[in-house]
Amino acid sequence: MTPLELARDERLDFADFLAGLSPQQWDSPTLCDRWRVRDVVAHTMSYEGMPVGALAKRFLKGRLQTDRINELAVAELADTSPEELIDMIRRYAEPTGLGAGFGGRIALTDNMIHQQDIRRSLGIARTIDPGRVLVALDFARWAPLIRGAWRTRGVRLVATDVDWSAGKGPEVRGPGEALLMVMAGRADALRDLAGPGLATLAARR
Repeated sequence: MTPLELARDERLDFADFLAGLSPQQWDSPTLCDRWRVRDVVAHTMSYEGMPVGALAKRFLKGRLQTDRINELAVAELADTSPEELIDMIRRYAEPTGLGAGFGGRIALTDNMIHQQDIRRSLGIARTIDPGRVLVALDFARWAPLIRGAWRTRGVRLVATDVDWSAGKGPEVRGPGEALLMVMAGRADALRDLAGPGLATLAARR
């Protein structure tokens, strides 16, 4: 399957997962600082269906600062109900615009990471399709806004559930999902990893 098709399937799985959450869970905190579940979901959809002009206006209003731009985007969807957000995910299951960048890898990786931001906070485990994990792991190392290779410099990452490894130095081993989350800066995933290089990663948090 192409990355765009993988991204579509990832979003459809995300929508199905969210449809089963309670109202209380939608207002629960996540691994994203200050963002509730509904805020994270809004973020994943906040660039879909936007005309180029509106997108440029948002970037200028956010002074080209990623965190500020994302906060503005989430605020614009603040009054959107959970049901409407789920409908948006299904409507834009196949990414468009920014999410379709790098052949769909942006949407695939972003949605995978943010679904785990929610699941890890709620204590809801997931088995992710290995093909999707492999594409996301490779992309996260070099994606400009993730910089996974920089975050994990000086260690060798080795997945224990998929055929993937990267980097040089003392090994850090664990599930591909946990390695992805560490590359994305989520310290919560450190507890699922092991190896002589783990102390190096932990010291950077």
